[in-house]
Amino acid sequence: MIETPWNTTSLRRHRGAMPRRPGRAEPVATGAAGEPFRRRAAHALCAVAVLILLLVTGACANGNEGSGQIAAADVPAFDADSAHALLRRQVEFGPRVPGTPGHAEQLQWMVEYLRERADSVIVQSFDQPIEGAEPLRLHNVFARFAPENPTRILLAAHWDTRPVSDQEDDEARQQLPVAGANDGASGVAVLLALADMFAAQPPPIGVDILLTDGEDFATEPGDYDNMYLGAKYFAANQPAGYAPLYGILVDLVGDTNPRFEMEGYSLQYAPEVVQRVWRMAEGIGYGNIFVRSSGMSVMDDHVPLNQGGIRTIDIIDMDYGPNNAYWHSQNDVVENTSSRGLGAVGDVIAALIYRGG
Repeated sequence: MIETPWNTTSLRRHRGAMPRRPGRAEPVATGAAGEPFRRRAAHALCAVAVLILLLVTGACANGNEGSGQIAAADVPAFDADSAHALLRRQVEFGPRVPGTPGHAEQLQWMVEYLRERADSVIVQSFDQPIEGAEPLRLHNVFARFAPENPTRILLAAHWDTRPVSDQEDDEARQQLPVAGANDGASGVAVLLALADMFAAQPPPIGVDILLTDGEDFATEPGDYDNMYLGAKYFAANQPAGYAPLYGILVDLVGDTNPRFEMEGYSLQYAPEVVQRVWRMAEGIGYGNIFVRSSGMSVMDDHVPLNQGGIRTIDIIDMDYGPNNAYWHSQNDVVENTSSRGLGAVGDVIAALIYRGG
């Protein structure tokens, strides 16, 4: 049996005042990875509920950025500039490759940041076997808001960075780690800024933030076998009875010219969730960024989450820089990112959450 820490090791914050306090959260070891993915009937029932919500929501026309058509509700404003500052802060740690000082420093910083805001924070630590190398010590971070609320949404992003720049033309530069301003820091920045929002104004539903480790690991250029490790582990070691309505993965959302097509595996696994998110984006004025065209199918953390029974979609910009030249390269730096995509994604997710999912 897999031993999990879900019921005994959460670190709770006191409601009301949120003191900012130092201190290092101790990672919680869990059992070995590899438990078969679990599918539960509750997920199917939740998918039906989401589909019914879609049918009653009604259609919204495409909008231009900033010209909303859905009536304003009690939705806080997402702070895109603060999100971009959080992106920059992560890059300042250096590459966040598992086993490096930057990785350890970001883990401590993220846990402390979330402990001040979330109702509970769990560090799901595990050793991942790597063929031809030492086992990799990885850490998922799972923060919960209103964990007692059965109506929940899962928000996910990966926080590690790639140890090699395998899209560089120069072979010598391929051995360098990626700074990960967009590929890693952007998704985390959006979710941490949302965590700040949830702490200041609790949403009407429960929200979980999952920051996965080992999404982009490689032993050498061209290695795409050792990836999505944290998402696979979480999918096999979920909290007992875990059944969110759906999940949203946020990845590569910090481009200076953001454009989010409907990703292929998202349409395959959770088409009703894609439609719900894109319709909300159109309704609040982001139809020119969340475009209604089918994009390529991208292997990402949402695939193992779907295989684990959590209907999850991927908000991802599939073209980073000219001809995608900045992806997995030395050009994935702060200077090639902006707050524009962060703000669009943050606004859309906030609208979904505060309007009941």
